[in-house]
Amino acid sequence: MPSKRSTGRKVPHAQRASDPPRRREPAAPAAGSRRDSGPSLPENIALVLQGGGALGAYQAGVYQGLHEAGIAPNWIAGISIGAFNTAIIAGNPPEKRLQALREFWDTISQPSLFPATTLGQEARFADLEADTRAWLDTWEAWRALVEGQRGFYRPRAWLGEDPSGLFGAASAAAQPSWYDTSPMIATLERLVDFDRLNHDGIRVSVGAVNVRTGNLEYFDSTRTRIDARHILASGALPPAFPAVEIDGEFYWDGGLVSNTPLSHVLTASPRRDTLVFQVDLWNARGELPQNLLDVAERQKEIQYSSRTRLITDTQRVFQHYRRLLRELLEEIPGDVRASNPWAQHAAELACDRRYSVIHLIYRDRARIGHFKDYQFGRVAMREHWLSGQGDIARALAHPDWMELPAGESAFVTHDATAP
Repeated sequence: MPSKRSTGRKVPHAQRASDPPRRREPAAPAAGSRRDSGPSLPENIALVLQGGGALGAYQAGVYQGLHEAGIAPNWIAGISIGAFNTAIIAGNPPEKRLQALREFWDTISQPSLFPATTLGQEARFADLEADTRAWLDTWEAWRALVEGQRGFYRPRAWLGEDPSGLFGAASAAAQPSWYDTSPMIATLERLVDFDRLNHDGIRVSVGAVNVRTGNLEYFDSTRTRIDARHILASGALPPAFPAVEIDGEFYWDGGLVSNTPLSHVLTASPRRDTLVFQVDLWNARGELPQNLLDVAERQKEIQYSSRTRLITDTQRVFQHYRRLLRELLEEIPGDVRASNPWAQHAAELACDRRYSVIHLIYRDRARIGHFKDYQFGRVAMREHWLSGQGDIARALAHPDWMELPAGESAFVTHDATAP
């Protein structure tokens, strides 16, 4: 049974109950295009994916909705689990992207050591009463902590070759952590064609924090050849996961500084008319916590929500002034603009580009609580994916949102999942 926010499609009998609904793969559109006769889309379409661990299956559901609507982003930017989804999408041909996403989430939603609790019968667990579901979620989170997740991470041996490395005596900066993430390197190299990712026409950006400087840095396929290390670095959340070495520097999860690459996309130069699908996994707004577990959950929501609304509000103001500056420059005689250094500098800052941001936020609490970012159970994964499908379907039901703003406004935001 799908969750309350699903599209309501039935799962075919030949499909495992754990898998998200499948549809016949359509012919692949060109980047930045739409298959039907809907609104004319801008040249630049960006998909921006926030970090959020196990909640990232929601982003896969959103991408499925975009794919089936014939909307093909030509720039994908991600942080943490968003970087993993970015790599899976950009590192596969259009007709294989959904299959690769399914295989990725099918893999990492299984415990590392023993079979999945639900044994492939996830749909049968969708309507459990609240107390039983709470026990199931707690059990799945406990397994994630103790066993790790298949193809993702596994606990370091308590009495390994150098157990003192956990507490400050490690021989390399990458070692101090609770878990070993080397299984994810193999998963990425199996599911991602990095030659395609770097050269297939989709711009890829992933963010990570330089441990030495504390600065957020972006690895961008227009400047850097991205490989599995860059993706793993973007999701290396301490102290659970080790820092990742790249060219002599060590990197942690980009969410330590900013959990969304939205600013990177909106401030890129040269500026272009852009439609942005911003997919967030944490809701900045919430209720007053009633107990300590609620406090832990609400703390994460506030910490990792990334101030997306602040970013869009700030960019709206900036873009207004850029356009205002351009209009004023048109009133200055050409010979003055050509000779006056201040006018030349103003021309560099001025811009008449337009932006439309469609903002999706995963608002389904799904009864998972404060460990929802590391509860990788297959029932929860299925719910997250279906919720993403439902939310993007509601957003695409507003074709006017995909049109660039007209008139005085140069920057608009549409909240696709507002209560």
